[in-house]
Amino acid sequence: FLPGEDQPDMGAMKRFSTLFSSFRGKISKDSEKRYLSIDLSFLQTYLRYASGQFFFEYLVVVRPKKTKDGIYEPQIIYQFPKKDGMVRFQKEEEEKTLKALTLFCFPEGVNWAPLSEYPSETFSFVLTDVDGTRKNGYCRRLLPDGKGARLPEAYCIISNLACFGLFSKIFDEVEQRRKFSMAMIYPFMQSLRESAFPAPGHTVNIKSFIPERGTEIISLTRPTDSWLEHVDFRTLFKCLSDEEVLQVFAATVLERRIIFIADELGTLSQVIHAVAVLLYPFIWQHTLISIVPEILIDVVMAPTPYLLGVQKSLADQATDQTELLVVDLSEGRKETFIKCMGDEDTILPHKLKDEIKQALSAKNEKSSLEELNRVVPEAFLPFFIKTVGHFAKYIVRKGKDQRGEFQRTNFCKAIESKSTRRFVKTFVQTQMFDLFIQEMEQRPASQDGLFDKKIAEYQKRMREKLVVNLV
Repeated sequence: FLPGEDQPDMGAMKRFSTLFSSFRGKISKDSEKRYLSIDLSFLQTYLRYASGQFFFEYLVVVRPKKTKDGIYEPQIIYQFPKKDGMVRFQKEEEEKTLKALTLFCFPEGVNWAPLSEYPSETFSFVLTDVDGTRKNGYCRRLLPDGKGARLPEAYCIISNLACFGLFSKIFDEVEQRRKFSMAMIYPFMQSLRESAFPAPGHTVNIKSFIPERGTEIISLTRPTDSWLEHVDFRTLFKCLSDEEVLQVFAATVLERRIIFIADELGTLSQVIHAVAVLLYPFIWQHTLISIVPEILIDVVMAPTPYLLGVQKSLADQATDQTELLVVDLSEGRKETFIKCMGDEDTILPHKLKDEIKQALSAKNEKSSLEELNRVVPEAFLPFFIKTVGHFAKYIVRKGKDQRGEFQRTNFCKAIESKSTRRFVKTFVQTQMFDLFIQEMEQRPASQDGLFDKKIAEYQKRMREKLVVNLV
């Protein structure tokens, strides 16, 4: 499903069905009833989460602990909820997930020591399952209240929902309760877990109690445009100029290997997710690791396309590669592009590139998040409408509800501009375009998606503009 078309995670539903069928095949009829009575509550919980009805799957608190070797290793000190009734392979899968969380919460590895000062930071990452399904990880790292040197803690939430702003607000509430006691976190998270999952543009109210403030109502609202709810464009345009953003966009559109370098974890995750959203209605199909843990730094040697976020301290290990774009986001940098292919500023058709730059000029340094969420999509979405927005005309169907067949050659020939046609001939070879077209071929002809609606809105505006000019 495309971003913005709110749909349940059918991959997870399919896995549930497969798992349940295999369980039934492995147990005898005599034990089946006993097994179901033990595990029914767990299976119902899993099914509800798989269908997207839960806000989150886990909340864990991670803290570095000193080992016998004298190094600090991140370990989980709190987990909600504790899952009971799981069979062995489910426990093994859970342990793998939880181990991965500790790596992403403290990607620096074992280089830790007690601190007296540490600025709080919020960042996110993505966990990709073996079947390609993705879960979103949200993390807030801070120094707990106390005196003297102490170790930082990381609060981490795993969810199917991609909504950075909403979970940042949830972390604010978790942090307030942690100041009193770890036990204060439980009732709030339990209330959140039992609450209905809001649709885009809707609000859910959580009743919660906290000492000194009493019982209060906490409102959590999802943005109207669900495909923008995981992104904050402010960091992207604070770190890069409009021209630099366009060069990164061009390299991303052609599915190249791109590494971002920064000191702050929040900068890395926010910039990478913002770049990925610029591709709408297309979806980045390759490796995306917004924060690469030190133990996984060898991923930079992969020959396939990727979007990677690497901390400045690991930059030397990440930039010793060829044929990639390395973008330095850190303040006081000497140059933005440490490495590049050299053609990034010529990939996009010149006229369309200038139109994007002109549209971006509507923003400024003081633009709010809401303003940027309006200006930036209005700048980039027309690029795809003008280059490939005529795709539907070249999906041929033998019957109304039959699978379509994309006429690629005729599709490219229909483009009048030579520079645009040259770009499109390259773009149609990418995996993101190929999978997009496959979904469009399988979709009933009568079913319009969000991109179709955007195309229709754009064409309507152009017709109205033409009428005004004629008058």
